[in-house]
Amino acid sequence: MSLRCGIVGLPNVGKSTLFNALSDAGADAANFPFCTIDPNIGVVPVPDERLDTLYDIVGSEEKIPTSVEFVDIAGLVKGASEGKGKGNAFLSHIREVDLIVHVVRCFDDENVVHVEGDVNPKRDIHIIEDELILKDLETVEKRYEKLKKEAKSGEKETLQKLEIVERLKEHLELGNAARAFDADEEERKAYQELFLLSDKPVLYACNVSEEDLDDGNEWVEEVKEIASRFDDEVVTFCAKIEEEIAELDEEERAMFLEELGVESAGLERLIRAAYKELGLITYFTTGPKETRAWTVRKGAKAPEAAGVIHSDFERGFIRAETVSYDKYKELGSEKAVKNAGEMRQEGKDYIVQDGDVMLFRFNV
Repeated sequence: MSLRCGIVGLPNVGKSTLFNALSDAGADAANFPFCTIDPNIGVVPVPDERLDTLYDIVGSEEKIPTSVEFVDIAGLVKGASEGKGKGNAFLSHIREVDLIVHVVRCFDDENVVHVEGDVNPKRDIHIIEDELILKDLETVEKRYEKLKKEAKSGEKETLQKLEIVERLKEHLELGNAARAFDADEEERKAYQELFLLSDKPVLYACNVSEEDLDDGNEWVEEVKEIASRFDDEVVTFCAKIEEEIAELDEEERAMFLEELGVESAGLERLIRAAYKELGLITYFTTGPKETRAWTVRKGAKAPEAAGVIHSDFERGFIRAETVSYDKYKELGSEKAVKNAGEMRQEGKDYIVQDGDVMLFRFNV
């Protein structure tokens, strides 16, 4: 499972600069709107000290992290839902992501043009939200008209779908995001295949000056207040610093971060927040050939986790031999884990825990 994050925001808020630092994909970060015409895509390995430790303990030939895919989507502006600023093309790219990373400008710099004239995170966030909602309304209206025609047959299921979609349409018309729509899991089936833009989870990334990286500022507090509506995650970063960090080796990076007084680079904090927002966890497999990290949804059972590796593992699942990362690290080897009786035999109902080290037994 690879997490796909779409980086969105107004022009000149630091999206492409952040993307460059994250993925070294070389997106153009010029100081004017629409410098990114097509979505740039970068696959970034997820940093995880636990993977490094397991690799060293086992002495595997290869170390394979899990990954996050970042899509740098060009800056949206007022009227994007109507096609302004290449809006229709850019909005279509958002449909394909799991999580929206909404970059918000929280720094003042007279040398960096702001498309709206001044720094105002609350206004900027609402501009993007409104465009997503307007595009969703267009999508839902088309579905509503189609269902109205189909409902003439009197078929009960179609009539139920029409009622739900009509309520959703009215909800969007009031300027509300789709994810705020009151619908149970069964009702959501009436519109979930529309992949509504405002129904996606959001992570806010506040681009601040170097001076505000540690404690933030009043603009970051505004963003946190907005994020609290849906318990969204907020990450603070400095795009300029991320560019510098990306060019350093591991030792220099650690020293640089220590000087800045921050524990980790923006990439690591973004990924941790993204995992939390989407309810994801990591488990590991390890052996002489490779030590590898895998991503699953929190609450996933052992067969589902096995299926992430290969569908045959899930179909033929027998059991999982499992030990926690902390116990594996403490005892120092698989043999020591088994000798200490810490290797558990788990069945189909076992719920995978973050950090589990697992070996799957299955029938072909």
